[in-house]
Amino acid sequence: MTPQVTEQLIQITYIVATVLFILSLKWLSTPSTARRGVRAGELGMALAIGATLLNRGIIDYRWLVIALVVGSIVGIPLGLVQMTAVPQRTALSHAFGAFCVTLVGTAEFYLRAPGISHFMMSVLSMEVILGSLTVTGSLMAAGKLQEVLPQRPITFKGQNFVNLSILTAAVGVAVYLVFHPESTRLFPLLIAMPLVFGVMMIVPIGGADMPTVISLLNSYAGLSAAAMGFALDSKLLIIAGALDGSSGFILSVIMSKAMNRSFTNVLFGAFGQVQASAAAAAETRNVKSATAEEAAGILAAANSVVIVPGYGMAVAQAQHKVRELYELLTKRGVTVKFGIHPVAGRMPGHMNVLLAEADIPYDKLLDMDAINPEFPETDVALVIGANDVTNPAARTDQSSPIYGMPILDVDKARTVMVIKRSMSPGFAGIDNPLYYFDKTLMLFGDARGFVGDIVRELGGAGH
Repeated sequence: MTPQVTEQLIQITYIVATVLFILSLKWLSTPSTARRGVRAGELGMALAIGATLLNRGIIDYRWLVIALVVGSIVGIPLGLVQMTAVPQRTALSHAFGAFCVTLVGTAEFYLRAPGISHFMMSVLSMEVILGSLTVTGSLMAAGKLQEVLPQRPITFKGQNFVNLSILTAAVGVAVYLVFHPESTRLFPLLIAMPLVFGVMMIVPIGGADMPTVISLLNSYAGLSAAAMGFALDSKLLIIAGALDGSSGFILSVIMSKAMNRSFTNVLFGAFGQVQASAAAAAETRNVKSATAEEAAGILAAANSVVIVPGYGMAVAQAQHKVRELYELLTKRGVTVKFGIHPVAGRMPGHMNVLLAEADIPYDKLLDMDAINPEFPETDVALVIGANDVTNPAARTDQSSPIYGMPILDVDKARTVMVIKRSMSPGFAGIDNPLYYFDKTLMLFGDARGFVGDIVRELGGAGH
């Protein structure tokens, strides 16, 4: 095969890969075509890697083979994690991708310096800054999601000023290098300062905001990859990075709107500090509780039930028990639907993925706008490990940090049952007045265990 034919084959393959990436995003937007979207993305990436390996500029394949083997050794176990660990696995993927981008940008700088054009130095600076802060930011996010780091915000006086000063200094170094690329001794600062900023950016952000943070870091990783595409003259990288960056940013906007909050509030608001009133209320106010047997009796007598899942269901891996409950109630003639809040869990679509894994029909998974009008006619709302997304204080308490956030209107159902380990506040650190309503019954315990007990009670009653 002549060099010209090989180059044409590479470019055609890149075009096909690009089309597959675009179709993948399109198909991933709907549950019924999501599997097709995943396969399209996988095939597109395989074609992109294969075409790159055909490049005539490659002199020695040994390092590439080693890299592919090492990548496979790390990647396969990451792909086999439990569904509950997908958010932190996603954060780690962002860190790995951003680390790659930072290494490539660093190599390109030292290979080209000092004869780098203003445009290319601008691109490399953007690539390295975004890549570096995404590395440490994603690692911090993964640590918070895995609960090896504190989930509550850690703040100190003047924190935002310090953080922005670090980022501004990094941008200042980048501007200087654009005009003086021969000052190679400054380049390590272009890596170090964003690395520090990535840590400082995540420290004051609480667990409740991790879904938005993950999608925002995804956007940063994509934009840094697009910048790398300009540096390497790769149209495929530019397009793929732009797709990743824009989709992550759009998702972040959607999620911020779902919480009725701005980006600045998410990044700098220290949302998630435990409110003093939350702990006090848990100690002084009384709640009604019920056993699994009592809960089973209420559910069996209902005509309509809406199940509202949250992160508590994910932690307990209760989705399969929830499916058994759904099937038992459906056989009894009870209408069962699921109400899904857009930011429930710890990543976008977390609840949808878990329930789909348990083979619960897609048409039973209703988003917030679709399910909210049905709550006033619902006999029982069963909340499984969801806190802040069901908190009526978002509608009534103007002093609440979540005031104005759209919520699932479970408090409008005739009876509310909440499965929860304890009365501790959720990720937002705010007490939930729903738990003290006369119509609310608290079902204390592990979600999988308690739902399993309800299933056994219903199954026994059916024989």
